[in-house]
Order: sequence, then structure tokens, then C-alpha cells
Amino acid sequence: MSEHRRKTPQPQGGGRAAARRAAQQPTGRRESSRRATSSSPSDAYGEEESYSSRAEARRAAQRGGGRRRGGEGRGRGRAADSRSGRKRLIDYPRAGKYGARRWMPSWKLVSGLCLSFLGLLMGVAGISYALVVPPEVKDIARAQNNVYYWADGTQMVATGGSVNRQWINYAQIPEDMRDAVISAENKTFETDKGIDPMGIARAFYNMAKGGDTQGGSTITQQYVKNSMLTQDQTISRKFKELFITLKVGKTVSKENVMEGYLNISYYGRGASGLQAAARTYYGIDASKLNASQCAFLTSLLKGASYYDPAGAEDIDPVGATPEKNTARATFRWKTILDEMVKDDRLSAAERATYKKFPMPKTPTKDAQLGGQIGYLVDLATDYFLAHTKDGTTERELAQGGYEIHTTFDRKKVKQLEASITKVLKSKIDPEKRPDLDSHVEFGGASVDTETGAIVATYGGQDATKHYTNNADATGAQVGSTFKPFVLAAGMQYGVRDPKLGPDQSDSERTPVSPKSVFDGDNKLKIEKYNGEVWTDEDNNPWFQTNDGDHSYGDIDLREAMQESANSPFVQLGMDVGTDKVKEVAIASGLRDDVYMADSNVPSYSIGTSSPSAIRMAGSYATFATSGKQRDPFSVTEVKKEGSVVYQHKTATKTAMPSAIADNVTDVLKNVVENGTGTPARLDGRDAAGKTGTTDGNKSAWFVGYTPQLSTAVSMFRLDDDEKQKNREFLEMYGTGGEKQIHGASFPAQIWHDYMTDAMKGEKVVQFPTPEPVGEIVGTPSPTPSPSASPSPSESSEAPTTPSPSPSSASPSPSDTCGAFGWDCQNNGGTNTGTDSGGTDAGTTDGGTDTGTTDGGTDTGTTDGTTDGSTGNTNGNGNSNGGLFGGSG
Repeated sequence: MSEHRRKTPQPQGGGRAAARRAAQQPTGRRESSRRATSSSPSDAYGEEESYSSRAEARRAAQRGGGRRRGGEGRGRGRAADSRSGRKRLIDYPRAGKYGARRWMPSWKLVSGLCLSFLGLLMGVAGISYALVVPPEVKDIARAQNNVYYWADGTQMVATGGSVNRQWINYAQIPEDMRDAVISAENKTFETDKGIDPMGIARAFYNMAKGGDTQGGSTITQQYVKNSMLTQDQTISRKFKELFITLKVGKTVSKENVMEGYLNISYYGRGASGLQAAARTYYGIDASKLNASQCAFLTSLLKGASYYDPAGAEDIDPVGATPEKNTARATFRWKTILDEMVKDDRLSAAERATYKKFPMPKTPTKDAQLGGQIGYLVDLATDYFLAHTKDGTTERELAQGGYEIHTTFDRKKVKQLEASITKVLKSKIDPEKRPDLDSHVEFGGASVDTETGAIVATYGGQDATKHYTNNADATGAQVGSTFKPFVLAAGMQYGVRDPKLGPDQSDSERTPVSPKSVFDGDNKLKIEKYNGEVWTDEDNNPWFQTNDGDHSYGDIDLREAMQESANSPFVQLGMDVGTDKVKEVAIASGLRDDVYMADSNVPSYSIGTSSPSAIRMAGSYATFATSGKQRDPFSVTEVKKEGSVVYQHKTATKTAMPSAIADNVTDVLKNVVENGTGTPARLDGRDAAGKTGTTDGNKSAWFVGYTPQLSTAVSMFRLDDDEKQKNREFLEMYGTGGEKQIHGASFPAQIWHDYMTDAMKGEKVVQFPTPEPVGEIVGTPSPTPSPSASPSPSESSEAPTTPSPSPSSASPSPSDTCGAFGWDCQNNGGTNTGTDSGGTDAGTTDGGTDTGTTDGGTDTGTTDGTTDGSTGNTNGNGNSNGGLFGGSG
């Protein structure tokens, strides 16, 4: 065959078809094929690969092989990885895939990532669970009210804490209530771990779609949320709730969880906790709830505003009407009872008995501290804090949870209030006499003589409007009601021997008898025990005046007390020593505090001090019990969560020998029967007491007692600014239509009315017959002829014997009579029928010493603030009676 007819040799590698197939094969296979078909020496030297055609070379270049050495290196690297069999940990971007497929993760990769993420979450959750410590229950979650009880054990008021709640323990929670809550809210409560996975998923789903954020929470979760966390509906709060709930579910007993949940939950009407709810809706303790009532209270946990039959139209005028709420509550009540039957928590037979919806009582306003309640609560609170032995602080008490059992007798509190209200309504008329009857205040306290228990007080017309408790210290001077302490000091310590020094032993002193005689003249020059004339700081002699400028001449102490003469008791105080008078007053029950006046001046003996009505009633009780002193108290017992944290223990002290106390009682009994205190006489009962009126007619008192009960009543006027520190006491001339106000007027009448009611049904007891005590000091003057009983026009506080002073004429029938028939007043500035001092004597111990008001002409003194003494200037009737004060 000729040369030119021979076929052209086929290229190595199989021609174009082979090159095309090679191009479609993976790089590794192509490389292997080329090595198998090519023996070009260029491979050994790293030269470029040879291609069978230009098309193959071009395609290879497009695949990254290229003609450059760098491209060859990368291609060979991948081929080498493939040849070695090594695989990447995460095949992404995916090897061997091109275009979009190269970036699309495989199902293996997706599954691995999901499993890894889930494992990570589980690890974090495990660590979080191991490390989480449930926070302490928030104080506000356990905040409760303090419950105050009357003396008979009935509830007075629940108040004092930031929340209306009283915590009860698990045993006090009715089983029906626990069963109702479980059937209605968490059927698996007793067996679950604290969470409901399906409920949690539902809650997350609802939050994700922006719907209802509630649903599925277990009792444990709700307890955690209400007691330890905020109420925010957020993902972060839900995560916290989840982990804390799991921990609580494992570490806290089911009993404690149920106890906490029912005590913390809100039931509407301001009631937090089951006990408060039971009292609020049914007026009973939680332990007395039946299954039907428990089912209703359980329904309230779903939202009290929409399940309280009383409605909540202030919250939702359309959807929370009484009708709609009643319908909702009735349906849920039935459902809960039926569920209890299904869960074998209530028998069908008992369920059948609950046919009628247990309608709760009509809601009332939250317990207010108006009227006397606020004053009583304050007294009990202050007493407990002052006497607690466990160191309870005011802050702890404010968190609530205390049961405070008081001494207050509800009936007597109402009786005392009624007796004062009667006078206020019938005699005090601020509209008719705005300048005379405005700002009139009364105070009162009644104490059981045998125990010291405060059974009643009157603090003012309304504790929410008048904040100062008038039963407590107000600054109103007690006037002549202080004189019994002077008499007791004279009998106990005796008068001093003028020849000896001031500090004399008991053997050197002479105890006085009530029959001892002293000079009762008006404007008596007061002397020290040794005969020296007492002078004031301006070196002016002290002249003591009597009410109405009466001069009694020589008068025994019994009669001086009866007529409330000032001079004899001021001089007796000087002879005994005002320091001894103070000792007796304190031993009897008064306090040596800011309300105890300066005992270094003569007027101390006629009542310049201003103790509280409570203290005055308590100190007079010492006389009633033959010298046995017991401090007044208002709290018998305090409990917290069932444990007693305070219990009162009566401490009895001997303030004075019984003979002395009984003689004081006999003298004060005579005051009520024959003297200035006759308006206080009780039919068929022994009563002893003393009137008191002070300088400038700025306060009036009556303090008296029976063998069983001691009561003090005060009356005064203060300016209307309670926020002012130094409030001014106002005069009471003309107040209530009376010429002057005395202890024998409104205070004595109030005392009489109250004690008449308070002693009804009580055993009639007589005071003990006093033993003779002391010596008769002084020489009695001839006994004056008895005077006739005062006419209706005469003051009931007028002396029962005519004054030997010619300047003190008997009143004529034309004298003006007071509003009460038992409280007639004389005309003129001297007003002969007043109590001891102050306005009792026409002056407050010299205030109107010469018939002028405020004693302006009394021996040269101005404004009569020295109880008639000379030299004291510009007292102007202040609450302290100027330098020495008045003492009526």
C-alpha cells in the first residue's frame, strides 16, 4: 500500500472520545489514567501535563488544573487527599460538589449539628440545675396583716401590715381546700416534679404567637413565681422559673409548697392568703371552711376580679358586673366540685348536698382605723414594741403576721365613747359659739384596779381625723387631781421638824393625819418647812390663792380636799418636801418624764404636771387596791404563726402602806359624797375621786374609782394645728355655754355616765374602813356651823362651808346657772364653786386671784401664771402655766 494511503495514527489516550470521557472523570481518576497511558518523561520533572487535544486542555484549565504550576499544585493536593483516604471533620463546603450543591449542607451534617446543639443545651441545663439556688421567699410574699383582738378573743381589726394576710400552717389548711386546688389547677401535683412539660410548651407557643401568656403552670410554678420572682411575662423570667421550679420540686416538700401557695395567693377584696380570704368572704377562720366554700375560694385564684360575685366594675364596667361574675363563679364552683368527685377527692354523696352556691357575704370597706379603733391599735402596738422580750422591731411588726390580744373591752370602749359623744352633741356647738366651742377635746381611760388592764380609752372623735391620742399624754395639766399624792406623802413621810436640816430621817419626821389642820386663807404666804418665806426667782414672796378668793381659815386636810382649797396642800407639800411628793406620785404609777413638772416650786403640789389619762387612772387604782401598784397595760399576749412571742406578766409593787392608801380613799370618797365631786356620785356604790381645773381654765379633769374600776376624764382646748410642735392651750371660759369649765362639770358628768353603765351587773363592793394613821398636826379651830345645801343656782363645786372671808359673799339666786343643773356657776370673776385652783378658784391657783381674768392683779403679778404668787410675769396662760403654772 502506498505511503500516502496509510491512516493517520490515533493519538494516545483514545482520541477525542477518550479525552471527553477523561474530562468527565474525577481528577484522581484522570490523573491515574494519564499516568497509565502516558510515559512522557516530562512527569518526572514536574512539567505541564500533556493533553490529547486543545479542547481537553481548555476544559482542564477551567476546572482549575490550568497551565500554571500553582494550579497544578492545588489540583494535585486534592488528588493527594483523595488518594490518602483522609476526610474533613465537617465536610462543608461539600467536597466534590459544585455550584449551589457545594454550599447545601448534607442531612448528616444537619442531624449532627442538631444533636450537638441539643447535647450542649442539656449540658448547660444540667450545670444550671446543679448550680441554681432557689432565692429566699420575698418579704412582700409573706407580708401579712397584724390581727388585733378584743379582750374577749373576738377580732377587733386586721391591720398594720402592708398586705391583708395572716399566715397559717399546713395543718390549719382544710383538706377540702387542698383537694379543690389540686383538682382545679394541677391534678398531678402530688406526683409531678414541679413542672408540666406540655403546659410549658403551650406557654411558649402562646407567647411566641403573641397570644395569652397564661396556661399550664403547676402549683409549684405559681408558688415560685408569686413568692420568688417578678410577675413579668418574659422568656428570661420563664427560664428562671423553670430551673427554680425544678429545684424547688425536688428539694421542697409538697406540704410546704401547698402551704406557701395558698398563703401567698391573692383572693380579691384585698385579701392575700387563705385565712384572710376566709375572713373576708365568710367571716370565719380557714379551718372552718367546708368543701363548697373551698371550691368557691379556689375559683377566685383564676382571677378574683371576674369571679367575685360582688363584681369589679371599677376594673371592668362591662365584663366584671355582679351578674356576670356570679354566673362565672357559679359555673366554676360546680366544675371544681365535679372534678373533685372524678378525682376521688370528694364523695358523690357529699357533693349532692352542695346544691346552692355558697354566696359570700356582702363586701364591706377594708377595716378602717376610724373612731376609737386607731387609737386602740396604736396603744397596743406601742406597748408591745416597748415590752417585747424577743427584740421584735417596728420593721418586723410592719411585715405583719402577729396576733395581738389586747385588754380592751369592746362594750366599755363603746360606753366611754357614748358618754363623751353625748356631751359633745348636746353641749359643744362650734357653729353657735365658734370662738368658744371650737377645738374642744376630751380624753379618757379606764383601768381594771386588780390587774392594771386598760379596758377602755377615748382618744378623740376619730383616729383618722384627729391624730393625737387624748388618752395618752397631751400636755394638759391635771390640777387638783394631784393633791391626793400630797396627802399620801404627808401621811407616809411626815412633815419635817423646823429645827432640823432639810434631810431628816423618818424618825425625825411627823406623819400627818387627814385631821391635821393647816391655814386655808386666801393669798397665804407660803413658807419653807423651817418657817422662811418662800420667794421666787425674782425674790418676791409666794402668795397662794384659793379658788374664788375663798379664805377658809384653819381647815383640816380632809375638808381642804373636799373643798379643793389650794393653800393647805401647797404648804403641806413644802413641809413634807416636794421631792417626797414626787416620790409618792411615781410610786403610785406616774412617770418621771417630760410630763412631770418641776418639783422645786410650791405649785408642784397642786398639779402643774401633765401625765396621761391612762397614767392618772392607773395611779388612782393604787389607792383603790390599798397601795398595790400595777402598771397599766394593753396587751395580754402576742403570737406569730402559732407561737407565743410575748405574754404579759402582772408585776405588783407596794407603793405605800395599805393604811395610807385606804385613808386617801376615804378622803376622796368624801369628796364625791360631800365636796366638789358630788356630780360623780354613783347610786348604790362606793366611789372616790377628785376634780381638777387648771390655770386660765385651760383644762379640767375628773379622776375617780370604785373598788373594781378606775377612770380618768380630761377636757381641754388646743389650737387646730396638730402639726405644730408647741400647740397653745386655749381658755374655756364660756365653752359649752358654761361660765367656766371645771372638773365638776363636763368631766365629772362623763365619768358618772360611763361608770354607771360600766358597773352594771358588777358586784357591789365597799371600800375598806381606814385605820387611823399619823398625828394631828396643827390646832383645829372651832367647828363652824353646817351650811345649807347649795341651791340650784350655786356651783356644784362650791365649798360646802361658807368662807370666813367677808370678801367672799354667798351667791344670790340671780347668779347664772350652767347648762347642766349640776354645774351651776356664780357670776363674777371669782366663781366660788370651782375645783382646786386654776379656774376652780376663780383663778388657776392665782390666775384670777382678785376676780380678774388670768390673775392680772394678783399681788402684782402679770397674767397670773404663778398660781397667784407674786413676781412671775407674762405666763399668759400657756400650757405649762408660766413659770410655776396653775393647778386647779
